[in-house]
Amino acid sequence: MTMIQFTRNHQDHSTDKGYQFEFFCDRCGSGFMSGFKPSAAGYATSALRAAGDLLGGVFGRASGSAYEIERAVQGTGHDKAFQDAINEAKPNFRQCPKCAKWSCLTICWNNKRGLCYDCAPNIETEIAAAQAQATVDQMKEKVRAQDLTKDLDVTSEASALCPSCGARTQGAKFCPECGKPLHAKTECPRCGTKFEAGTKFCPECGQKIT
Repeated sequence: MTMIQFTRNHQDHSTDKGYQFEFFCDRCGSGFMSGFKPSAAGYATSALRAAGDLLGGVFGRASGSAYEIERAVQGTGHDKAFQDAINEAKPNFRQCPKCAKWSCLTICWNNKRGLCYDCAPNIETEIAAAQAQATVDQMKEKVRAQDLTKDLDVTSEASALCPSCGARTQGAKFCPECGKPLHAKTECPRCGTKFEAGTKFCPECGQKIT
């Protein structure tokens, strides 16, 4: 008994009418569909079903049983069709001797190295990718080197919402909704402590603010 290939990367599209299989590249997922192979047992089952539709009774039950048995055990017809499909698909794939993955010849196989591109990357592709990545990295460095905050007031105490009306301040000195100052300070006439405008008593000495 020979070892079965393409066991983890195929789909069985077989029906009671015949056999067909799809094989996938382990690396990129590209697929190859084998040709449809009619099943003699399937045609016999279809004939029984047709007879069952016309005559009913035992013929209908026989056709259902034949189909269920065929799908349950599959049999030598299915095994041969699968092996034939593998032989049909193999010219489109190579199994990498390093990682053992099946790789498609059109996208994922490095023919010069005899390995898949995961194990032996294409140098020109890697250079192009490295150049593109270096361009992005250098661009980010240049952006980080720029002073993008020179027009922003980053020292005054900021407030996201106006304390008077609750509107968004949008970084302004006066509320764009009610016009009241957003960073105004009041000085205690007794001790000189500065505090937010609207405070009724000095937080330092308790002086009432009028």
